[in-house]
Amino acid sequence: MKLRTLILGLCSTSALAFAAHAESITIATVNNGDMVRMQKLTDDFTKANPDIQLNWVTLEENVLRERVTTDIATKGGQYDVMTIGTYEVPIWAKQSWLLPLDKLGDDYDAKDIIPAIAGGLSVDGKLYAAPFYGESSFVMYRKDLMDKAGLKMPDAPTWDFIKQAADKMTDRANGVNGVCLRGKAGWGENMAFLTAMSNSFGARWFDENWKPQFDQPEWKNTLQFYVDLMKADGPEGASSNGFNENLALFQQGKCGMWIDATVAASFVSDPKASQVADKVGYALAPDNGLGKRGNWLWAWSLAIPAGTQKADAAEKFVSWATSKHYAELVASKEGWANAPPGTRSSLYANADYQKAAPFAKMTLDSINAADPTHPTVKPVPYVGVQFVAIPEFQGLGTTVGQLFSAALAGQSSVDDALKQAQDAATATMTEGGYIK
Repeated sequence: MKLRTLILGLCSTSALAFAAHAESITIATVNNGDMVRMQKLTDDFTKANPDIQLNWVTLEENVLRERVTTDIATKGGQYDVMTIGTYEVPIWAKQSWLLPLDKLGDDYDAKDIIPAIAGGLSVDGKLYAAPFYGESSFVMYRKDLMDKAGLKMPDAPTWDFIKQAADKMTDRANGVNGVCLRGKAGWGENMAFLTAMSNSFGARWFDENWKPQFDQPEWKNTLQFYVDLMKADGPEGASSNGFNENLALFQQGKCGMWIDATVAASFVSDPKASQVADKVGYALAPDNGLGKRGNWLWAWSLAIPAGTQKADAAEKFVSWATSKHYAELVASKEGWANAPPGTRSSLYANADYQKAAPFAKMTLDSINAADPTHPTVKPVPYVGVQFVAIPEFQGLGTTVGQLFSAALAGQSSVDDALKQAQDAATATMTEGGYIK
């Protein structure tokens, strides 16, 4: 009896000692569906790495951006892994705020990452964030409602067609809005959509000398078209709707069309979550015949802040979460259609994925069509499709987003919103030394 007690005591002591030595890493992430799914599958990681414990901080998109930006800029050290995007990575890497990812493992196969995505996450040939999922944007539409309207969605529609279709599909009596678009203020919310849209209207944030361009007719045409379209055919309270809100509306059958991230395709076509799963078609983002479509390029990615004391454990997690193995894990649990899209070339060569994901080719075509180095019709001094890759853009983009959201809500006119945007941008760029 004494021997058994002694053995049990030693085992308990060993377990406590092991727990005490287990390294705990904190991961800041966004509350998007793919990220929520990842958290549910992390037993696979912890079984292989029992010496690493995972703590999650899951936040709404705008809040996440604010928190991680403050933390890394002030060297706060709250997080060991950060979920950031294509905008932050090159800026933060150049500031030496991120660690290069050079220990992802022999079987990681970084060369398999889609070149357009890898390019946006690299500086001087070094990868500073690993893409969890990549995306462009495209049109998701109800095939049944399009048929009912007597129209056929082209593979490459114009904005005029979108307006025509939205007018015919809107059925307020039955709770159907012809189109759902982002209205929630934020540089990565409504301004991601509106900046990409403006590119197709020939607009640009700045001319070659960094002079703001909101006083030009191209921006007036963009914002007026958007506000008029949403007032006629969009949902009530649209100025509060971001990605997640519009996803819910579309899944509930309340949108004829939704122009947003390609990553949404697996959620709108999932019969467990979407009431219209078998009725969804896909098309490229609209254009106006000027040579640019209104689609963006983005990757939600995992990066390691330079201030972490747990870099090795953090990189092990990043490697697991962005690996081919993880995609296979998701497929085994929830089907190939739900594998994280837009990051690896091998996924799009996978016959099982192609069969399960009718949106696969349109997603890849949209990603490859985005050109961050030449995003606009007229020349610009910046890179970035739906953002301007300068540090000041995060604050300025959110300010402009608030102005444009207010115009959508009817709290100001389109002209007033554009004038205030021009004034805010001019002040920011003058203070930043861009305008001499």
